[in-house]
Amino acid sequence: MGNELEFLTSSSGENPVGSVIWLHGLGADATDFEPLVPMLDLTVALKFIFPNAPERPITINGGANMRGWYDIDQFSSDGSLSDIEESAESIAELIEKEIRNGTPAEKITVAGFSQGGVVALHLGLSYNQKLKGIMALSTYLYDPESIVDRVGFANIDTPIFMAHGISDPMIPITKAITSRETLLQLNYPIQWHEYAMGHQVCPQEVSEIGQWLNNLYLG
Repeated sequence: MGNELEFLTSSSGENPVGSVIWLHGLGADATDFEPLVPMLDLTVALKFIFPNAPERPITINGGANMRGWYDIDQFSSDGSLSDIEESAESIAELIEKEIRNGTPAEKITVAGFSQGGVVALHLGLSYNQKLKGIMALSTYLYDPESIVDRVGFANIDTPIFMAHGISDPMIPITKAITSRETLLQLNYPIQWHEYAMGHQVCPQEVSEIGQWLNNLYLG
């Protein structure tokens, strides 16, 4: 990827006690989830960082250039591991920047929707410092069969919030359930939610994300 990611920031209050790095999905951008911050109804002050994925040709969309964390083609719906690792490295750089600015890793949550969630899980499970939490929305675990080779010990007990729409036409909920079960077998602490929706977020989900973040940082 090479270049430093562009990003937007927001906060839920003065003097944030932690940071949430929240990745958007394919074809969206950093503005996608920024409006949700006040809707989370947080009692804890957090800084939110919304990075822009770089533009890249997306094979399954006819090679059209759009913002994406990795390429997808018709033969591999899971995407390219090299792209995912490159994107994870760019998010790790954002974490390092937050650490240099005074927020320790154990106060940082990585979050993502769809493609962004794949990268958030990939990075969060393998990151070499303890993180506060991982939030995986309408997404899946890349290559569950080889996850044991990729996970690190630093985040083996890091809380994970997973949520999915039962009618998701883009990423079937069965794929998310397989991911959940794989992580549960490795004893990761997972809070699972499913909603009567498609490939999106809903008001109940936003409310429960807010509750989870409040409990995570204040509990």
